[in-house]
Amino acid sequence: MKTINDFNFKDQRALVRVDFNVPQSADFKVTDNTRIQAVKPTVDKILNDGGSVIFMTHLGRPKGKVSDDFSLKNIVSEIESVLGRTVKFCGDCIGDEAAAAAQNLKPGEILLLENLRFYNEEESGDPAFAAKLAKLGDAYVNDAFGTAHRAHASTSVIADFFPSTKFFGLLMAKELDAVNKVLKDGERPVTAVIGGSKVSSKITIIENMLPAVDNLIIGGGMAFTFIKALGGSVGNSLVEEDKMNLALEILGKANGEKVRVYLPVDAIAAEEFNNEANHEEVDINHIPEGWMGLDVGMRSRQIFHDVILNSRTILWNGPLGVFEMPNFAGGTVSLGNSIAEATDLGAFSLVGGGDSVAFVKQFGYDDRVSYVSTGGGAMLESLEGKELPGVKAIND
Repeated sequence: MKTINDFNFKDQRALVRVDFNVPQSADFKVTDNTRIQAVKPTVDKILNDGGSVIFMTHLGRPKGKVSDDFSLKNIVSEIESVLGRTVKFCGDCIGDEAAAAAQNLKPGEILLLENLRFYNEEESGDPAFAAKLAKLGDAYVNDAFGTAHRAHASTSVIADFFPSTKFFGLLMAKELDAVNKVLKDGERPVTAVIGGSKVSSKITIIENMLPAVDNLIIGGGMAFTFIKALGGSVGNSLVEEDKMNLALEILGKANGEKVRVYLPVDAIAAEEFNNEANHEEVDINHIPEGWMGLDVGMRSRQIFHDVILNSRTILWNGPLGVFEMPNFAGGTVSLGNSIAEATDLGAFSLVGGGDSVAFVKQFGYDDRVSYVSTGGGAMLESLEGKELPGVKAIND
């Protein structure tokens, strides 16, 4: 991997694509600065070399229209606070104002360009727009894993203008290393925990991972499609009827790859989708008619715990139950505890995907696992085995 550690940025203006698409409150205060924190090592390396940094990012979906609601001026103070450095702001990302701001940037300084998505050309991957951005810097650094699966002007097309001075930032390198640790270099046994609501959204991930894993734990709503396909009675639990044959095919492929598949054996079932609903622990194959499974039961938690504790590499993508409701969060909390314990014993654990990441942050597990991915869609496409445009652009 060609990273910024392979280059000295002295007197160089580094055009750094970051993912500062951060959540904000109604008064534009940043409510989660994880993505800003994540790029600090890259910024420090470039500035300590004696270079300068020009940030490019998007924020929200302004759909090609200039809007104060999506202006990056609203997050300048948060970036300064996290990085501990002054950040200059430019009210455009191309044109004379941007060119002058970039030209006047001195070593050790940081410039933030205005929202790239104020121009439709960004998302359409317009080469002329990419060329205008490229003129602002001497080197290009992609440290935006969260947008690496998009073939946008600033994430892939722009790299063509820097044939010998394009690099992965340190965050991007960590993300790619984490995926490789699971899919290619993982110490055995490797266990994948795949949860969430639908089989259809995880098919490609499961199929791509089968050759790389020893154990596959399936939980969440998607488990009921497998249970019903195997002849179980699941009541009103979430089932993709048109995916039951596919579920059986996946089990067949797993068997062919000698992957041990673990499905829940019991469930916390409820009369309705409501935290206050009547609920009880039942055998997963005998959920009462009209009831629905909303979490895994105690026996399942113990089985999963034993598998995880005997694993050396763990991927977690998707919750085991409806963790947003306290009465149905127990299975996912138990899983978090098991993965944290395995990590303490020396296992490598990677958490990726929106719901899992939300869970580990909400329940305080983000410091108890090896790595929490910053990129939802990009992480999923990496696990599916796809080459991300933002990665390909640097590697080519």
